[in-house]
Amino acid sequence: MQFEELDLNYDILDALDDMNFTECTPIQAQAIPPLLEGRDLIGVAQTGTGKTAAYLLPVLSLLRDGGFPRDAINCVIMAPTRELAQQIDQAMEGFSYYLEDISSVSVYGGNDGIRYEQEKRALQLGADVVIATPGRLISHLSLGNVDLSRVSFFILDEADRMLDMGFSEDIMQIASFLPKERQTIMFSATMPDKIVELAKTILTNPVEVKIALNKPAEGIHQSAFVCYEAQKMKIIEHLFQQKKPERVIIFVGKKTHTKDVCITLKRKGYNAEAMHSDLLQAQRDDVMYRFKTGQVDILVATDIVARGIDIDDIQLVINYDVPHDEEDYVHRIGRTARAGKDGRAITLISEKDQPYFAAIERFLEREVPKEPLPAEIGEAPAYTGRGSSSRTTHGKGRKGRFRKHHGAGRGKKGGQKRGQKGSNQGSKSPS
Repeated sequence: MQFEELDLNYDILDALDDMNFTECTPIQAQAIPPLLEGRDLIGVAQTGTGKTAAYLLPVLSLLRDGGFPRDAINCVIMAPTRELAQQIDQAMEGFSYYLEDISSVSVYGGNDGIRYEQEKRALQLGADVVIATPGRLISHLSLGNVDLSRVSFFILDEADRMLDMGFSEDIMQIASFLPKERQTIMFSATMPDKIVELAKTILTNPVEVKIALNKPAEGIHQSAFVCYEAQKMKIIEHLFQQKKPERVIIFVGKKTHTKDVCITLKRKGYNAEAMHSDLLQAQRDDVMYRFKTGQVDILVATDIVARGIDIDDIQLVINYDVPHDEEDYVHRIGRTARAGKDGRAITLISEKDQPYFAAIERFLEREVPKEPLPAEIGEAPAYTGRGSSSRTTHGKGRKGRFRKHHGAGRGKKGGQKRGQKGSNQGSKSPS
């Protein structure tokens, strides 16, 4: 389906045309029409499927059509991390290029007092769209900096991540400040019981849209080393001796391990930096900038922080720890082999992580090749798929052509009413 086929405002279509977005992704094609009708919706789709545009485009189109207060916050978008909030904010800038009278503000922690005052002022003036992390928005609410009593759209992006990070109570507290009459939209990569319960609590008769988890791209050459925990760094050194590390991401399971792995790599002379939640926002931005520009060769990160990494030329992904569900595995290794290129993904499987990797292989419907350990590293444990304990696991289961043809200004497409418009994303696939 093409965006032109959706009932989106012409100003939205102009912006999409400028960005060369013509074809909807499956999540966009299925989610945008009911959202334009004003329905609550829960969408289940992995990162990289275009879900940001799936909710931003219809909401912006409805706001452009009018009928909403000019001096109030009309839409609140919740994101689990600062990096995702920044990505949504960047997408907002592109899609709203011709929507001069629709304002937005991103609200997240980790910055200085000047930034906080800027957020406060924007909130008090009534920015149309607020993109926020839960903790920061709670801070503004507690100080009386924000009025959510006239919000029309409440959106939860990566809801499963927010619950994993312990934001359940924050979300319910924020929801208590919202009017009961609103449109609520929730997107999640997985659908565990806790997401089902949250949906029952805050959504009303929602439409459900589920997009199957994609298998990894064919251009990703997957392999694994079965090893003991103490052998992992030696394996990484062996890999880097074979080929100088450039454009490498190492995923670890915990923040503390992120720091430890990075410190060890630096001591061994490698150009590595860590991305973790203890860094100030300015520090995180600096690390990402230096990695993107090639000043840093190796980025060590957790899944949560890595949600903000959007780079097309990653050569190697190393899973230092095996992720505990298939979606995380696909998301991690999908950072390489992008834009039609090839890439390599290597997973280090310790004894305790064998059940998790066996579940991943069942999902992939294939066995990932296991590489033998170099002789100098020592013997490896046998791979049984059961691990050293009896526990087993299963996975839990992103001035355009129309302006020229129809004239500049705020025209609607076909004179449609509010609630009948749609949003869209293109062949390049907006995120």
